[in-house]
Amino acid sequence: MLKRKPLFITFEGIEGSGKSYLSNKLFKEIKKRKIPVIHTREPGGTDGAEEIRKIILKDYFSSNTNINFNKYTDTLLYLAARNEHVINKIKPALSKKKVIICDRFVDSTIAYQVHGKGVNQKLIDSVHKYILGSLKPDFTFVLKVKISKAIERLNKRKKKNRYDKFPVSFYIKAQNAFIKIANKNKKRYSVFDNSNDAKEIETLILNKVLKFLNK
Repeated sequence: MLKRKPLFITFEGIEGSGKSYLSNKLFKEIKKRKIPVIHTREPGGTDGAEEIRKIILKDYFSSNTNINFNKYTDTLLYLAARNEHVINKIKPALSKKKVIICDRFVDSTIAYQVHGKGVNQKLIDSVHKYILGSLKPDFTFVLKVKISKAIERLNKRKKKNRYDKFPVSFYIKAQNAFIKIANKNKKRYSVFDNSNDAKEIETLILNKVLKFLNK
């Protein structure tokens, strides 16, 4: 019989990697087993953080807008949304011994803002020290994908935000960063190639989570 224990799971990867789809599939499988679970996302996850998300996803770096946020302003908006999310959703859920499945978390900030945009990581680490403390995911699933496949998936999206329109070079840089991060801690991270939409990945992820919950 599965025991009630808190579990914090994150899914990471570039746009078009399938992380949102796979995180939702895991959520449905866990819920089906009557285990208390929530599915959330970053930026967002709470009313306040979702309002910040709306600002973040606007194309305010476009030459067609009068708003021109600096990359550090952009990063601080992400961190502000994370603070709201952690305080009002993640920590309360953990205290109730729920399983939390989160679409993006800290690693996306490092991959996108630090490696992708050149933001100084010391700023991010300093803010995280105060808003996260010792909080970190138990498992992180990194979905890698052939860039051509990711672009193909993005082109099928009816609604696109500015992160769906980055140059290929940015996605390559970000994906390499995710893999580099994962390789530093193979106990916590699992990397799957999701280029072919293989059903076996869903099974591998579910089995790993159920194994932990059944200890």
